[in-house]
Amino acid sequence: MILKKALQENYPILSTPDLIEEIMKVGQVHEMEVDEILIDINQNVKNLPLLLEGSVKILREDEQGNEVFLYYVDQGNTCAATLTCCMDSKKSNVRAIVEEKAVFLSIPYEYMDIWMEKYKAWRDFILSTYSIRFEELLKAVDQLAFKKMDQRIANFLSEKSKLIHSKLIKISHQQIAYDLNTSREVVSRILKQMEKEGLVKISRGQLELLD
Repeated sequence: MILKKALQENYPILSTPDLIEEIMKVGQVHEMEVDEILIDINQNVKNLPLLLEGSVKILREDEQGNEVFLYYVDQGNTCAATLTCCMDSKKSNVRAIVEEKAVFLSIPYEYMDIWMEKYKAWRDFILSTYSIRFEELLKAVDQLAFKKMDQRIANFLSEKSKLIHSKLIKISHQQIAYDLNTSREVVSRILKQMEKEGLVKISRGQLELLD
């Protein structure tokens, strides 16, 4: 079965036969297009998405409505913040936006606790997810608190490149500014300086990392 194969390939940690069968039984497959909101701030989270294809961008919002990029979630992973909301019956404190067309399996929240007790593979997956995303959050905090904007932009582009497995990134200066909560003028000035230093090549609607 295609779904079973996709689960086993993307989530080898969950490849306990009985667990795989339960996931397939209760999960529902969904598809979402680029820029669609998978999970919104203050939304009651009733399902945990397991990404099978594509990627999702996780953002945080301040009291003034300004968004700040935190990290990406790609196939074979899930969002720890969403996981926490599912297990604690809390509203979402992040916004998840589809970055690349996403196919995911939606798991009802009531199975989170049941599988924690029933399957070691599920417990290991949950703990691994928390560990990975905690490191991602620390990196995001470091970027916001200690890095200058040129370093933040360089890191953002590097992470984006790793996500899409390409040094050619289709993104506007405005989108970078939006994700990093700064102005387009600042982004354009820094990218122009990076181009002079031979770090990027800029063209309309895209740029290429050269280092």
